[in-house]
Amino acid sequence: MAEKVNVITGASGGIGAALAKQLAARGEKVVLGARRAAELQQVANACGVGALAVLTDVTRRADVEHLRDEALRAFGRVDVWVNNAGRGIGRQVLDLTDEDVDVMMAVNFKSALYGMQAIMPHFKERGTGHVINISSALSRLPFASYRSVYAASKAALNNLSATVRMDLRAQYPNLHVSVVMPPMVTTDFARNALYGTPVPAGGFRPGAAGQTPEQVAAAILDLIDHPQAEMYTNPEQAETVAKYYADVNAYEAKLGR
Repeated sequence: MAEKVNVITGASGGIGAALAKQLAARGEKVVLGARRAAELQQVANACGVGALAVLTDVTRRADVEHLRDEALRAFGRVDVWVNNAGRGIGRQVLDLTDEDVDVMMAVNFKSALYGMQAIMPHFKERGTGHVINISSALSRLPFASYRSVYAASKAALNNLSATVRMDLRAQYPNLHVSVVMPPMVTTDFARNALYGTPVPAGGFRPGAAGQTPEQVAAAILDLIDHPQAEMYTNPEQAETVAKYYADVNAYEAKLGR
């Protein structure tokens, strides 16, 4: 298998860090972007000589473009670009402020748009490349109302990914755009969510079985080797989504009891 150059945002912890370490373990190059300098460098150190840490605020287009430029400067090409940076929220829809919405859309949606727009000219020039956008199972399932605009931003990301995938399909058959939808993951995501994470009455909803960052990263590794349009890292959630959309009204009525 040819060694790839992989760019990962949100790489200072959680899924991004786990993915970087697994890629590095099999001899691939990783370019890591995040805002937390010390934590980011620790991940790069753990990945070894094939890792480059680039301080990046993904809500700034210029930072994302700088991340691309540093990857190309260091390694001459990029094969895989993973838009992984994200942040949650603990506030229901009717309580949202304008600032809440702006923050969630900037971190979870616009950052991925910046990433795709930054790297696609390089991918088009080479005729090959793979963008992986990390979404969430909540983009398809209303199991956590307090995640509100976080889930909405991820649903928007799903649609944006599908749209650009269709735009590229005919002319660039070797350019892939994938969406990854994990369930709850055992990271600091819940603790770092805006306003924290409340425990809903009656506990968490069905289909919320969690995974470790390492489990999600392993699934993404397989996706890199075998590109597809969409992937639930927990296959059981694909079944839950199918049941939900088979009869939305009935499923929501059941959830509301």
